[in-house]
Amino acid sequence: MRHNKKFNHLGRKSAHRKAMLANMASSLIEHKRITTTVQKAKALRMYVEPLITKAKDDTTHSRRVVFSYLQNKEAVSELFREVAAKVADRPGGYTRILKTGNRLGDNAEMCIMELVDFNELMMAGKEEAGKGKKRRSRRGAGKKAETTAPVAEVKETPVAEAAAEEPKAEESTDSAEEKKEE
Repeated sequence: MRHNKKFNHLGRKSAHRKAMLANMASSLIEHKRITTTVQKAKALRMYVEPLITKAKDDTTHSRRVVFSYLQNKEAVSELFREVAAKVADRPGGYTRILKTGNRLGDNAEMCIMELVDFNELMMAGKEEAGKGKKRRSRRGAGKKAETTAPVAEVKETPVAEAAAEEPKAEESTDSAEEKKEE
């Protein structure tokens, strides 16, 4: 029975699976974004997020523990130097999986897996959304405010009332002239 054995074996023996996940984690840390299948990305998320959490505490012991998983000096140093500094205030959820469709050869579901704090396009979108957008009403409350302001000005000044009445008189003379022409 396989009670509480939730992780995906990915159709590989344990040594092959551990080596593959270590290589994928190293690539993710070095390049900040990789393209893989959805199932491998979900397995990688469970593998790499605890390592990033360990990297927040920069001690010799945590470096050795992370190195025992990754087996790559460059990836470990980059994880502790760059990645841990950027995710220091984030309580979890360091990776993002973006589905990209199916692979042509075997119709496998593909995705892009990336580190959340390293996507400049999405970070720029959040900054613009926070300061530039305002809420609008669907009823057109802005139009009502614009139309009421000129009416109030016309009623306040007697000169404006006289000016407003003159065009009406011209319109009536225009219509009278048109009738004469017919």
